[in-house]
Amino acid sequence: MSVVPADVLPGGALAGAEAAGGAAELGPRARLWPSLAAVYRAQLSRARVARIPLLFVATFQSIGIMILMRGVVDGGEEARAVVAGSAVLVVAFVALNLLAQYFGQLRGSGGLDHYATLPVPPAAVVLGAAGAYASFTVPGTVVTAVFGCALFGLPVAHLWVLAAVIPLAGAALAGLGAALGLLAPRPELATLLGQLGMSAALLLGVLPADRMPEPVRLARDLLPSTYGVEAFARTFARRPDWAFVLGDLAVCGAVGVVSLAVATWAYRRAAVR
Repeated sequence: MSVVPADVLPGGALAGAEAAGGAAELGPRARLWPSLAAVYRAQLSRARVARIPLLFVATFQSIGIMILMRGVVDGGEEARAVVAGSAVLVVAFVALNLLAQYFGQLRGSGGLDHYATLPVPPAAVVLGAAGAYASFTVPGTVVTAVFGCALFGLPVAHLWVLAAVIPLAGAALAGLGAALGLLAPRPELATLLGQLGMSAALLLGVLPADRMPEPVRLARDLLPSTYGVEAFARTFARRPDWAFVLGDLAVCGAVGVVSLAVATWAYRRAAVR
């Protein structure tokens, strides 16, 4: 009878590795950026069929709001606020509302357990999903902005600023939506919180600020999308004050970093339970 050396057996190999100075490594964890790209592509492919009809709903909703407001607002700063708020509302509908529902359902159905078994950094999961959902807002936001400019007679020369408003406002709202979905104890509550967040973006972002009472204005300043709305609205002026535009975008970006960090913490918290 032949004798097999102990270090050839699985148990013996593991024991040998432990005896050599530590536990055997199962494999290196994936790096952040390749993992982020993989999660982004997977989420983009998954949401392409399921979310496109909802994107049409978000776009038509914003266009309908502008048509209704056209009978109340004639032009000037109020028209700028309505168009900018309606455009960013598309971002809020997808990045905040739908992402809150997605992560709420993912947590309720045990889908987080699947991601927890993968060697993927938590930040890659949150950022990949947030980026995929925010990407779907681009066509709807642009269509809404162009339609609003035609409806209210606003200039379109500075619509290129949407290239900064969409990702920065999308990051802030997506991080908030992901955090709400991951922290909610039940999927139904996540859906409710997402709807309330979108309603806040509608009421506080679309309506002109000078018609709001002071307590509501203070609440408006706490909403992440407000600074994206303000930055976009300022570009409709005859001579935009780019210092204020850049300041609003900087605040929006800072809020986005904080909200995504909170969402990453919420993901870690939900995944270990």
